[in-house]
Amino acid sequence: MQEVDGTRIPELKNIVSESLQLARKLGASQAESDVSLQKGLTTTVRLGEVETVEYQRDRGMGITVYFGQRKGSASTADLSSRAVAETVEKACDIARYTAEDNCAGLADPEELARDIPDLDLDHPWDLPPEQAVETARDCEAAGRAVDTRITNSEGASVSSHRGVRVYGNTHGFLEGYPSTSHSVSCVLLAQTGDDMQRDYWYASARDARELESSGSIGRKAGERAVARLGARKLATQRARVLFAPEVARGFIGHFLGAVRGSSQYRKSSFLLGAAGQQVFPSFIGLSERPHIRKALGSSPFDGEGVATRDRELVSDGVLQGYVLGSYSARKLGLKTTGNAGGTHNLLVESKAGGMEIGALMREFGTGLLVTELMGQGVNGVTGDYSRGASGYWVENGVLSFPVHEITIAGNLKDMYKNIAAIGNDVDVRGGVRVGSVLLSEMMIAGE
Repeated sequence: MQEVDGTRIPELKNIVSESLQLARKLGASQAESDVSLQKGLTTTVRLGEVETVEYQRDRGMGITVYFGQRKGSASTADLSSRAVAETVEKACDIARYTAEDNCAGLADPEELARDIPDLDLDHPWDLPPEQAVETARDCEAAGRAVDTRITNSEGASVSSHRGVRVYGNTHGFLEGYPSTSHSVSCVLLAQTGDDMQRDYWYASARDARELESSGSIGRKAGERAVARLGARKLATQRARVLFAPEVARGFIGHFLGAVRGSSQYRKSSFLLGAAGQQVFPSFIGLSERPHIRKALGSSPFDGEGVATRDRELVSDGVLQGYVLGSYSARKLGLKTTGNAGGTHNLLVESKAGGMEIGALMREFGTGLLVTELMGQGVNGVTGDYSRGASGYWVENGVLSFPVHEITIAGNLKDMYKNIAAIGNDVDVRGGVRVGSVLLSEMMIAGE
């Protein structure tokens, strides 16, 4: 069976070229094609026993054609010449019957990537299933050994994925690259009497050698679960709120959704038309750094072949622009920002530098540390925010007791402006890199 790696790129380029040439023969004025191969292994162990061993092996091609301003798309999981030809024909048939859209079309030629940097994204993990099982088993065992009060487990998992993708269009762009992602995770339950609490920990990276050790991940999951025993409700009040880094990432994600081009042109954003406005305190900046080597959010070009570039999305708290692909840019009368498919390594930083976590806790004083959020109570149009939460009550900069079954509420526009400080405990396990985020005040609904 053929490997899924960079050696497959010439083969995939041939498939893309073949599909684009056929689209042209069938009358398409423009076309773009994307071919990918993926393989992966995921194992899960629960209470020392193997629950799952899953192999994944996928392949696919998607093509979009344009007949003037009419657009048609089709896809297939069969990469044979016959299937590719049939898929192109289907896309062309669809385009002939769709309505015209004067913003439809490929990215402008001058925006396409010409120099493709090697971002060191491909680090295969030679991981036989037996080793994956033992790694997961060791992770869970380390967590269960933390304390006799850890009575159950939702399991430990180990995953390894590798893929290669080639994108091309009729402007002459044809490039591809391989990439990997690996992870280890553990979820444990602790119990005393009728009080049962769960918590987790995980690691993810392009390079398996940079993962936190499986034993350390299990121990953190166990320690976090035990620390949550004795959780209480709070009285309803207004108080300072500190988002832990893994929670703060989602908090910043709501901002990205609001400044996405599609939210702007559909007028479905609580930050509608906010470019040039103060949206964060003046000490905060958000920058995009798509070329960080080995980073999970890195990419040499976006989903349309547009070159990714360093960018300041927010400077001195002021929104500099939106997150745009070609279509949304045209709808707004703007230029693409190389973000078809999303942002690439967004860094949230304080002008004064992130606070050391001990200093941040002292600055925090008294309030709620949020380590987990539940529910989907976020309105992207109004910015209203209301989510179930759990974490810890903090007194005088020190963790006092665990908290659960509460709701935190506010409005995202106010919440972003009321950020009081950012920690230097940056979480790099995703495409948004941010430390703990301290909000000056939120409503906490409890007893």
